[in-house]
Amino acid sequence: MAQLGFYYDMTICSGCKVCQIACKDKNDLDAGIFFRKVYNFEGGKYPNPWEYNLSIACNHCAQPKCTQNCPTGALYKREKDGIVMHDRDKCIGCKLCTWSCPYGEPQYIEKLGKVGKCTFCADLIDKGQNPACVDACQMRALQFGDIEELRKKYGNNADIKPLPDSGITHPSLTIKANKEAMK
Repeated sequence: MAQLGFYYDMTICSGCKVCQIACKDKNDLDAGIFFRKVYNFEGGKYPNPWEYNLSIACNHCAQPKCTQNCPTGALYKREKDGIVMHDRDKCIGCKLCTWSCPYGEPQYIEKLGKVGKCTFCADLIDKGQNPACVDACQMRALQFGDIEELRKKYGNNADIKPLPDSGITHPSLTIKANKEAMK
């Protein structure tokens, strides 16, 4: 099975949040619900301050805790490309996935009484298109594709501050990190 994943170049990300907005628009998400989030971190002090941005969505992990702990099978890995999918009809809103994911990616949607999450824009991928966040990124800091190919091209780093250790779930993610973000 091929495994799709993301490459993120934080050294060129401007933190504009256009990827986050495109995701919210594509998924018709209400205020406060994010399937992709952009964070800003800063520190240091004069004369050596530092800052970096982090854009993150579901990492479609090789060993996703959300699917392992979903009691109804509403969360599952798609066979053909490893995308972690969500079947809203099977979801009972128990929130086990939200507590299980070390990345905090599944989001409880109060008005539905159910969870929602990034599905890598599987509907667009199935039509031969890119995920909405990838196309929206003005800096081209986001790419997607077969994770092994992305790792061959960009390396295998998925361990940055403040993300959890990649050994927990083996995320389908590789990151070109700023030096301040390195663990």
